[in-house]
Amino acid sequence: MRLPSRNGARPEMAGPSNDLLPRLAGRTVLVIGDLMVDHFLVGSVERISPEAPVPVVRFQNEEFRLGGACNVANNVSAMSGRASVIGVVGDDQEGQRLCRDLISRAIGVEGIVTDSGRCTTRKVRVVTTRNQQVARIDYESDQEVAHGVESAIAERVARLIPSADVVVISDYLKGAISRTIAAAAIEAAGRAGKALLVDPKVPHIDYYRGATLITPNHHEAEAVAHLRIRTDADAREAARRFSERAGCENVLITRGEHGMYLHTPDGDTTLAAEAREVADVTGAGDTVIGTIALALAAGGSLLEAAKLANRAAGIVVGKFGPSTVSVQELG
Repeated sequence: MRLPSRNGARPEMAGPSNDLLPRLAGRTVLVIGDLMVDHFLVGSVERISPEAPVPVVRFQNEEFRLGGACNVANNVSAMSGRASVIGVVGDDQEGQRLCRDLISRAIGVEGIVTDSGRCTTRKVRVVTTRNQQVARIDYESDQEVAHGVESAIAERVARLIPSADVVVISDYLKGAISRTIAAAAIEAAGRAGKALLVDPKVPHIDYYRGATLITPNHHEAEAVAHLRIRTDADAREAARRFSERAGCENVLITRGEHGMYLHTPDGDTTLAAEAREVADVTGAGDTVIGTIALALAAGGSLLEAAKLANRAAGIVVGKFGPSTVSVQELG
């Protein structure tokens, strides 16, 4: 899908027009990718263990949040959009919990495939009451899905993409995005005239050719471009190389405290960071791509969508863990 064009290339400081915000409601985004549960064990630390030089965490409470591709969908839903997910879970308690949590947020689960041969991806973080992470334990199977499951996912991709306004691939290298699945999504989106956005992982860079927009962070852009990004000029060259390597015209590099760099055939734009205070960057990339997808679905230009995502990222990094942003916060 060809995105609306614009003229010129310049630094952008101002945010998007607030006229875009009311149009977000009810727009549909389909998220294909790695579905995860983020599990937090929270407690206080008052002493070091006599058995080893590690803190003793006195348990206080636990919390479960939607992670990975689910967090992208959750961000869309929080901004009044309609989201659905396609991915795989295990035949286990965590998979059931994840589906219940999605349904409770009115996120579509018709595209979820259950695979009894793998566990649902769960990241367990032990954190203190001051939001300091002590340890992380990952329950996962990062092998690409087996052929039968892959075929089931591909069937859901072909069936559900025509009813979405915009499609997102959220790739966390946990097995749901294979070359076949990515190709099926890009082909189906192109056939239906839908924009398809990718939050990528470097080992899969060859999977994304033909996507509408790819949103690497600066580490991923550096790895693909073989270039350290220290300046806007570096970002420009890295984005150009990334675009050529991935076979995608539009690239948005997220640069943390340095903001974002948008590369398009019509010109490049530097977006200054809007964060006032950074508490946790976990899941910020999910917020960025979810916001861009919903803004494009609402008829915004790519530049307007990037500006809105930049504002959303500045808000969400002030929260702990994978979080969402509301339309009211964006206004």
